[in-house]
Parts: sequence; C-alpha cells; structure tokens
Amino acid sequence: MAAALRSSVLAQTISSSLCYRAAPLIGHGLPALAFPRQIRRVNYAAVAEFKHAQNTKERAAVSALCRVHGFAQKVMPQSSEKKKIRSISCSAAASVDVGGVTLNREDIVREDDPTNNVPDSVFTKIGLQLHNRENHPLGILKNEIYNYFDERFGGEFKKFDDLSPIVSVKANFDDVLVPADHVSRRMNDTYYVNSETVLRCHTSAHQAEKLREGHTHFLVTGDVYRRDAIDATHYPVFHQMEGFRVFTKEEWEAAGVDGTTHASTHLKSTLEGLAERLFGKVEMRWVDTYFPFTEPSYELEIFYQDKWMEVLGCGVVEQEILNANGRAGTVGWAFGLGLERLAMVLFAIPDIRLFWSSDPRFTSQFKAGQRIKFKTFSKFPPCYKDISFWISDKFSENNLCEVVRGIAGDLVEEVVLIDEFENKKKGLTSHCYRIAYRSMERSLTDEEINDLQSQEESHLLAVVATDSRRCENKWMKRRTNGWKKQS
Repeated sequence: MAAALRSSVLAQTISSSLCYRAAPLIGHGLPALAFPRQIRRVNYAAVAEFKHAQNTKERAAVSALCRVHGFAQKVMPQSSEKKKIRSISCSAAASVDVGGVTLNREDIVREDDPTNNVPDSVFTKIGLQLHNRENHPLGILKNEIYNYFDERFGGEFKKFDDLSPIVSVKANFDDVLVPADHVSRRMNDTYYVNSETVLRCHTSAHQAEKLREGHTHFLVTGDVYRRDAIDATHYPVFHQMEGFRVFTKEEWEAAGVDGTTHASTHLKSTLEGLAERLFGKVEMRWVDTYFPFTEPSYELEIFYQDKWMEVLGCGVVEQEILNANGRAGTVGWAFGLGLERLAMVLFAIPDIRLFWSSDPRFTSQFKAGQRIKFKTFSKFPPCYKDISFWISDKFSENNLCEVVRGIAGDLVEEVVLIDEFENKKKGLTSHCYRIAYRSMERSLTDEEINDLQSQEESHLLAVVATDSRRCENKWMKRRTNGWKKQS
C-alpha cells in the first residue's frame, strides 16, 4: 500500500531538485495603511499523517480537513475525526503573555470552532513583540520615530505598544468603516478566533478605542496578522505603527482655513518631516488614493535608491469615525506605516524572515539608537521544487501558502505560480508552483527538502479528487514535454 501511495504521489507532482545560488531580493512591498485578508482555520502540520494513516477512515479524515482550503475534494469528516486530526500538530506553547495578560492556546486555537482558523505557527508569534526589543531593527526604528514625534511635538503624543492583538470584528472592520462585503473580511485573508473576534489586521483597529478613552494625540505600534503570499517581503505576522491627531474648531479657525485643509496641511508637514528624519534630504511626492476610514487619502512616496518607494498611507479621518467616538465637531488625521517595509530598506535586510531569527550572527549586529546596515552572514543556496495539482473553484494561493508554511515553516522562501493548464474537455484547471526552500542559517540537504516536499505531496494526494487523478498521468506527460499548455 505504501508503495502504491508513493507511486500515485509521484504521478501527481513534479519535484525538481535544482539547487544553486541566487542573489537575495530586497523588497518594499508590505502595505502600510492597508486591509487584512482572511482564511479558514486548519492545522496543516497534521497532513503529514496522511501517508501514515492505517485505514480509509483515517485518510478520509485528513483529506476532508483540507477541503475548506479550495482543493478538489469530496469527503467531509465527522467532527470527532476532525478534532483528532487537527490535534496532531507540531508542539506549540500552551500559553503566551501579552502586556501582562496570559492568552491560553485553547482560547485562541479553537479546534472545535468552524469559524476559527488560527494555526499554531501564528499563535506562537503572539507576545513576541519584536517592536519592543531595543536592539532589534524594528525596535530601533520604532524608537527613532517616537523620538521624532517627541522632539517635534513636545511629548504630546501618547504611545501604545503593548496592546493585545486580539480584537473584535467590530473594532477591526466596522469601527474603521470597512464595507460589510469587503474582501478583507473573508476567511481567506484574516485570522479569526471566532465569528466575532480576530487577530488584528492593522493597528487602525485601536482608533475608536483610544478616541473613546479621551486620547487626541496617539501612536499605536504592534504586531498585525494577515494570511498572505510567501516571498521575501511577506510574512503572516508583521508590525505597523498608527498615528492619530485630533484638531478643535478653534485650531483651524486660528489658522484661517477650514478643518479639512488644516488637518491635511498639518499631516503632510508632519510626515514629510518624518521621511526626512529617516531617509535624509530626498525628493517626495503625494499620491491620491483610497482608504475607507480617511477622505481625502494619500500615500507618501520618496525617490530613494534610484526609484520611487511608498513610505506610508494616510489621510483626513472620516467624520463618521469622530462623531461615533465622542469627537463630534472636530477633525483629525491618521497615518499607518509598516515597520518591516522601512526597516528592510534602512537596515539593508534582504528577507523578512530574518526579523524572526534568533541567530546571534543576526541579532548581534544591531544596537539601540544605531542604524547599522546588515552584513550578510549566509549565502546558502536555495533548493527549488515544483508541485502541480488540479484546483477547484474555491482554491486560492493564500490557502496553498498556508499549507506549505504549515509544513515547512520558515525554510520556505518563495512560492510562485510558474504554469497554468486548462483541460477544456474535462473542465479542469491545473496549477504548477515552484517552491524555493532556503535557510538563513545553514545549508539544506536534498534529503530533508525531499521529506518536506513529500509531506506536501501527501497533502495534495489527500485533497485531489479521484476523477482528477484519472486525468493526471496524461496531463503530466504533456507538462513534462516542453511545458506546453494544451487542451
């Protein structure tokens, strides 16, 4: 049986062991004042158990567990089977501490709740708070921004950097006017603890809370969570800073302009000063854009290292937000920036995974109050593997990336779609993805990558329907003969 399973897997996937050196990429792609995306909770560390399943019932349980992620699948498990399979996972901490409050795993990773999609790999990041580590690039950058605001505004801005990332759906979406049908609310993009609670997708989730508490000048910094692609600039956990300032009628009348003009002028002056503090004398430009919680809305771009780069998003706060939170008759501005996006440029860090490294060759390079360029300590070669499968209408790349990340963790550097094929006669579409594996700390062996790939193949074997497999051999033959798309 084991041999038969292995044969079927190899018939479905293409695994090419292409190991060679490649230059790391520096990206600037993390959105600043952007929107979350959502998913559905499944613990993918369990899928490796498929190849060890002893009977059809066990395989069906593992297989059905993955159906919600959009791969072709026909079987759904009983709830007891789902619980059994989902509990087979990599060891995770039983609890984490955030701001002196203990969060238990069973409260965040709800294996019996169909609306929960928080994996253990994300839960274990809660409470690490890289932005509060003084000798970490993110902590250094955060404190430099804090110093700028203190020097310019004499300590007027209250700082919050230890707020719990567990927030209500209302705070994350409704309070900042994200439309009810917005794509960001879907479980394909946002980590849901339950139907009413999420891991915050942006620091904007604390705007209304702080306004109701009476704050008019504040900065909120914290870890935010989104299900996303796998590449050098994207990670399911990253860090943002939110700035907010409220103006009274007396302030804009004293300036001789209307409230919106006054707030907009003050906002642009403030953020141009911040950009100069971080990047020096650079050319800047303002680009009109859209955010649901500000109008007008802008993006600040600078010409840096021979190209235009987005620094942050901002705008004049929608009056509805102020009115709903005890600030009627005022105007305000807000901005949001991604710390990783800026730190990757300022510290010359080529891969976002490095921020999470505990390797002293990384951590020892940075000192509080100093902006030191990162010196590469590893040039280990990547190992590329290709994997292909038929997809269903529910499939999304975010789901695939969650599967790969759940199995291979931070050894995955990138997942890229390299080919797509449509069988018009069968009404089926297949995708071929290239997965790049690379460790920041050591050379990977072909044996260990083959083992990871085998687990991913086993997962795909579990979720590809029988009818699709009957077409697979013919399709694979075409694909390996010049990679031509044929119908």
